[in-house]
Amino acid sequence: MNKALLVLEDGSYFYGNSFASDGETFGELVFNTAMTGYQEVLTDPSYNGQIVVMSYPEIGIYGINDEDFESNGIKVAGFVVYRSVKDPSNYRSTKSFVDYLKENNIVAIEGVDTRMLIKKIRDRGVVKGAISTKDLSVDSLFKRLKQQNDLDSIDLVKGVSVDTVKNSQNNSEWRVALVDCGSKEGIIRELKKLNADVITVPYTIDFEDLKKLNVDGVFISNGPGNPAILKKTILLVRNVLENRIPLAGICLGHQLIALAIGGKTYKMKFGHRGINHPVKDLETQKILITTHNHGFAVDPESIGIYGMTNKEQNPDFVFNNIDKFKDLIGMTSEGFRVKITHISLNDGTIEGIKLLDYPVLCVQYHPEASPGPHDAKEFFRDFLKTVFSR
Repeated sequence: MNKALLVLEDGSYFYGNSFASDGETFGELVFNTAMTGYQEVLTDPSYNGQIVVMSYPEIGIYGINDEDFESNGIKVAGFVVYRSVKDPSNYRSTKSFVDYLKENNIVAIEGVDTRMLIKKIRDRGVVKGAISTKDLSVDSLFKRLKQQNDLDSIDLVKGVSVDTVKNSQNNSEWRVALVDCGSKEGIIRELKKLNADVITVPYTIDFEDLKKLNVDGVFISNGPGNPAILKKTILLVRNVLENRIPLAGICLGHQLIALAIGGKTYKMKFGHRGINHPVKDLETQKILITTHNHGFAVDPESIGIYGMTNKEQNPDFVFNNIDKFKDLIGMTSEGFRVKITHISLNDGTIEGIKLLDYPVLCVQYHPEASPGPHDAKEFFRDFLKTVFSR
């Protein structure tokens, strides 16, 4: 087993063992708190450019199967675990977690104190990191890490979006254009369950080309990176809005909709990544346990909502301000009336909005789960109702 080195941009470093491919990788270091679902995490396009640290100590127990992929391959830049399991034990398994990483040339490290590493990220915030099996000099690897570009300035969606229009052509009850910013397969599966023809389109598609598809609604997918740099997609969303085509968005799609109506987004200190995040539906008063994977969020003050900004992700914030979260309606600088529909019960982050004068709804979390609980799948039916009630 080869040695491996993990270096962070704050100067921290960790020696461990390589358990996948030899080489080196650079990316933004983030953590995921899920106990299961590592296959879906590995193949989630929203992790493009990121090195993922898993908080659960043993990863690989049930191996890899042929059904739980969320895209056409691994999208993470690297993987960090406390201990990898080489011999899986599950009737669905077709190969081991370790073999899957090796087949996809993924650089991964084990044997580091992941608990301490995650505490560091929570205290300091997300950092750039590097894993290498070739350069085991801390000074050398750290120097090259500092030369890496900030991911917030890079269009990461370009590497995970389709290049051409892909039509499912099922002659179904309704047609929806899925703007692919790095869409998970779970979103497509849920739309098809509702008898939709899903037409997947590039995130750079022109609105006039989108109109020619004659769709009943538009769905903006999840995806990686900073939403504010996706100027063409934001313009596309604005044109969809102005033409009053029913519109929905998940995760990055939620952020792009907020930007299109005049809102702003901000980078969270360490984001939300896991499958047990409590979210309150302010309209039904239900508590949903949800899947998350995002490092950016919508700034409430930018959409005319005051008193719920908590950029440090202080967990006490929501309990001290719970009464302020009732009937939250604001107006953006562009004149769009917005209602907050969902909030995070961990830190008060906006988790969902809808427009009061347009057929638009969106959420920050992942209602399709994959992995995670199914509490929030009603979102897709709500979108369907929006489509057929216009």
